[in-house]
Amino acid sequence: MSIGRASALIGAGTIVSRLSGFLRTVVLVGAVGATTDGGNAFAVANQLPNNIYAIISTGLLTAVVVPQIVKAAAHDDGGSAFVSKLFTLGTVVLLGTAVVATIAAPWLVALYAPGYDEAQKALATGFAYWCLPQILFYGLFALVGESLNARRVYGPYTWAPIVNNVVSIAGFLVFIRLFGAGGADTAWTPEMVAVLAGTATLGIVVQTGILFLFWRKTGLHVRPDFVWRGVGLGQIGRLAGWTFLMVLAGQLAGLVQSQVLSQIPKGDPGFFVSQNAWLLFMLPYSIIVLSIGTPYFTQLSEHASAGRDDEVRSDVGRGIRTLGLFVVGATAALGVAAVPASRIFTDSRSEAVLAGAVLLCYLVSLVPLAVLFVVQRTFYAYDDTRTPFFFTLLQCGLVVATALLASWAVGSASLELWRLAAAVALGQSFATVVQVIVATSLLQRRLGGLRIGSWMLSLGRFALAAVPAAGAGWLTFQLLGGAEGWTVSDKLLGALGAAVIGSVVLVVYAGFLALLRAPELATATGLVRRLLPGGR
Repeated sequence: MSIGRASALIGAGTIVSRLSGFLRTVVLVGAVGATTDGGNAFAVANQLPNNIYAIISTGLLTAVVVPQIVKAAAHDDGGSAFVSKLFTLGTVVLLGTAVVATIAAPWLVALYAPGYDEAQKALATGFAYWCLPQILFYGLFALVGESLNARRVYGPYTWAPIVNNVVSIAGFLVFIRLFGAGGADTAWTPEMVAVLAGTATLGIVVQTGILFLFWRKTGLHVRPDFVWRGVGLGQIGRLAGWTFLMVLAGQLAGLVQSQVLSQIPKGDPGFFVSQNAWLLFMLPYSIIVLSIGTPYFTQLSEHASAGRDDEVRSDVGRGIRTLGLFVVGATAALGVAAVPASRIFTDSRSEAVLAGAVLLCYLVSLVPLAVLFVVQRTFYAYDDTRTPFFFTLLQCGLVVATALLASWAVGSASLELWRLAAAVALGQSFATVVQVIVATSLLQRRLGGLRIGSWMLSLGRFALAAVPAAGAGWLTFQLLGGAEGWTVSDKLLGALGAAVIGSVVLVVYAGFLALLRAPELATATGLVRRLLPGGR
């Protein structure tokens, strides 16, 4: 499958998945509220298994397993023995981790949310007992999905989460029907906890089961194999050691952020609002960066494995320019539509304005994060996980420092508490900008000939086109009434308003790119056409 077709398949699945995920979150906010104690308690509890999934998927699998499975395909058995050992080891580790984490639920909640009072901690712990078994199924889903990607079977990994969202939406609607909307903060019962958190876990279980139905397409024959020596697992261990440390550093930085956010009281934008702002931020990243970047990474790994450095350099430049064209436009569109978009996940105009500020602070790092995706995975393609550890450690240190600085500012009364979530988001963006500058410099030193000036010129051209586009979008928002208009009046109209404003931005953006004769526009047009029905 070509990169264009793979990107289109992943992009289409990601769009549907994210839209259904948005609907899932809208229903969840309707069930528990955006700034309630119950909503924040569930957000922390349901994030715990995701944190461990991040270690597995973003760390070990994306960094290590894809390149190793690509190399194992050259074995006489096509890699079946290697994958059998890998899956057996992975399942044992996942199961053990899930059991230990579930037992440790009270301590994990206390660690991540020290600012909660005892009642809210108890509620979060009840949720966590139901949510933490997700670790096993998140890990299996990531392990199978990345293996499918390595064999150029891209669709299932992208489309399976839609089933999870459907199951979750149905379960949350049942919760609202049985117990009412808005969270019932003062009357949480074991039955309510079981329905809400059990639904979240059931969705992950079904999502993972669906993915296994596509395993035959890999052509691999997997069986339990507890003899974990002899096919290069030691190499994976060495690579994963640095990757584990890198992701562990990221999780520790996230822990500090969670602790800082836990001091925000009910009624102000706290952990749940920050989580939903991050979800909005990740929408363009998921649709654009992951859909286009994942096939590029597989090709880049193949070129690096074959020692074709010139082609790797071309992959890097082409990947950044292609991603950049889309991401710069998405940043402008989502930035000017931040308040209507945030209204989707909030319960009032005032909450939407505050949540919009958090989203804007995250958006500062969207373009740098897209560049980092390509740069970081180029190191991975050369089996170098040590260098990414050090520039990620720098980023994590800055995240911790800025979060603690924001917390200190609140304590010294120089920063209002309702601004704390936005300050934490801005600190993370600053850290990412520094990280990508350092990472790019290190890759240039290692590989050379990256022609940084060439793709920076392209990014500058995109930014130049985005300025009038953002202006047109902001004018549209104001003509529709601004923060007091219909685009912020309720959730549905917020989604519609964000779509209208975003469409204006993208149309003007594309027009100015055409005027500037951006050569990347033809590539982007081809990718968009493949996403349309009947596209090739």
